[in-house]
Amino acid sequence: QVQLVESGGGSVQAGGSLRLSCAASGYTYSSICMGWFRQAPRKGREGVAVIDSDGSTRYADSVKGRFTISRDNAKNTLYLQMNSLKPEDTATYYCAAEHPYGGTWYSTCRFGDWGQGTQVTVSS
Repeated sequence: QVQLVESGGGSVQAGGSLRLSCAASGYTYSSICMGWFRQAPRKGREGVAVIDSDGSTRYADSVKGRFTISRDNAKNTLYLQMNSLKPEDTATYYCAAEHPYGGTWYSTCRFGDWGQGTQVTVSS
């Protein structure tokens, strides 16, 4: 059974840092594209970062230089290190896994499996 479980969200002041984790199970994890998305209140879901099976990464312009996506294939875990956080980063963050019939494209990856989300709140 496919499962994605996020953790690591919380509340921080602007300029602070958080690290999100996503534990994946039920996949041949190392061979698929993984990504982070976020959704702020009254806004649509947006792609934040993606990492391919070969480790190549892409980022949304709004987070470049501040966020780093990484993966540990031995632990089937995806990470998002978030530094220099801003109030506009406040959102629910979702981990996503590549799926051949997924309905969401980001960069060159097609996503169709989602975690339950973890809340990140940044205060000014």
